Amino acid sequence: MVTIDVNGNTAIFEVQGLDKLWSFKSRLEIPVKHIQTAYQDPNCAMEWFDSVKLLGTSVPGIFRAGTFYQKGDRVFWDVHDLQNAIVVELDHEHFSKLIIEVADPVSAINLLNYAINHSDSST
Repeated sequence: MVTIDVNGNTAIFEVQGLDKLWSFKSRLEIPVKHIQTAYQDPNCAMEWFDSVKLLGTSVPGIFRAGTFYQKGDRVFWDVHDLQNAIVVELDHEHFSKLIIEVADPVSAINLLNYAINHSDSST
C-alpha cells in the first residue's frame, strides 16, 4: 500500500509496511508537473508474461512490488489488491508509470488530478 501527499509542487508517495522491503523503495518524490494523469484501469493485471522484473517481488495474480520493464517502459508497482490500484502516468521521470495500491482510489485520483490542474494554472 502507498500513501500519497502533495506538498507544494511535489507529490510524495510513501510505501507502507513490508512493501518497502518487497519493492526496494520506501518513498518516491515526484514534481507535480511531471505527473500527466492518475486513473483506475480495470484492465490492469499482474500476469506471468506481461513484464520483466528488474528489482522487486512478484507472485503473479496476487502481489507485485518493485521495478518492472513493461511494454517498453520502466514501471513501479506496489499492488496486492487490483481493485484499489491506481495508475499514475509520468513524464520526464525514471518511471513512466506508477501502478500502486491506495486505501481510497477515488480520493487519491482526485488529489493528484487536482494538483496537476492547479499546478498548470499557476504557471
